[in-house]
Amino acid sequence: MTAGATYRVATVPGDGIGPEVIAAGRTALEAVGRAFGFAFEWTEIIAGGNGIDTWGVAIRPEDVEVARGSDAIYLGAVGGPKWDNPNAPVRPEQALFALRGGLDLFANLRPVRVHPALAASSPVRPELLEGVDMLIVRELTSGLYFGKPSEERSFEGGRAAIDTLWYTEAQIRRVVRLAFQLAQGRRSNLVSVDKANVLATSRLWRKVVEELRPEFAGVEVTHQLVDSCAMFLVTRPASFDVLVTENMFGDILSDEASVLAGSLGMLPSASLGERRTAHGLLGLYEPIHGSAPTIAGQDKANPVGTIMSGAMLLRWSLGEAAAAASLEAAVSATLSDGFRTPDLMPAAGGPGLTAVGTRGMLAAIVDRIAITGAAPRTAAAQDR
Repeated sequence: MTAGATYRVATVPGDGIGPEVIAAGRTALEAVGRAFGFAFEWTEIIAGGNGIDTWGVAIRPEDVEVARGSDAIYLGAVGGPKWDNPNAPVRPEQALFALRGGLDLFANLRPVRVHPALAASSPVRPELLEGVDMLIVRELTSGLYFGKPSEERSFEGGRAAIDTLWYTEAQIRRVVRLAFQLAQGRRSNLVSVDKANVLATSRLWRKVVEELRPEFAGVEVTHQLVDSCAMFLVTRPASFDVLVTENMFGDILSDEASVLAGSLGMLPSASLGERRTAHGLLGLYEPIHGSAPTIAGQDKANPVGTIMSGAMLLRWSLGEAAAAASLEAAVSATLSDGFRTPDLMPAAGGPGLTAVGTRGMLAAIVDRIAITGAAPRTAAAQDR
């Protein structure tokens, strides 16, 4: 912690509910900053669908440079039906690729925990949710989403499309090494997820994992095919500690894992590279949910995933671990006290539950920051 510090954070509100949840996240971060004696200097970047409407591109190169010069980047969500034309040469998601690729943020961390008070909100049987505490590490700057060529073609028989799945040894090695290191700080169990029975990239992935294994002798390593892993995520989720996988598999599996926590609105994420700032690692922080345009502007969005992403921002990029723990404790206390946004409220309601919107959930969390103060960091709060 740096007493009296002012941290420079670039915000990318984006589209749909993005501006609402980022506004909530900013308010929560400012509240915990006041409690711990630091402040924020915010710079807003117009990107995604709003970038297309404003600038004609999903994000401008100069805005990527603004992000590069910040201590961290805080993103809401991008996209929506307005920009869903499959023939459009410019799409909102290109803003994400430009930030991740341009800043070389190669590792996406997605912690998945189940708050005991939310077991009823998950479609998975409550007895399977006890003890769920996993960290999904997704490679973020290669694979199908970045491979070239990626295009539609015409030929004599009609149309065809091609996407290229590409990984280098170095790209695999750096994200797998990070996953090993993270597993060492948790329960020393690593599951590497691939499709090695079919894909050459997955076979290379397995080779690299095995080459790194001797460096981390205390970590138990298991190789798991992605299809069986998807099944085990809902049938025995508590068995997982750290999972590491390639870009597309990680995208799909982490969204699947969100049902364990009760809602997409609950889960945070951090996208990290190797570049250090004065305070920590440069990173991009965002909830895993989409822009949810059907509820935009209606005070219905769940801000918890964004606020918890802010806690990851505090810990990884700003070095404010005590403040991060305090914010996480405030979220936990709010859920324990029965506050529920629409996505978390059981259809029949329930005793002790209070229905709130985005603003009401934020207010309850901010109130509990003052109560929890510098709460001690618990194992359940760790994302490292």
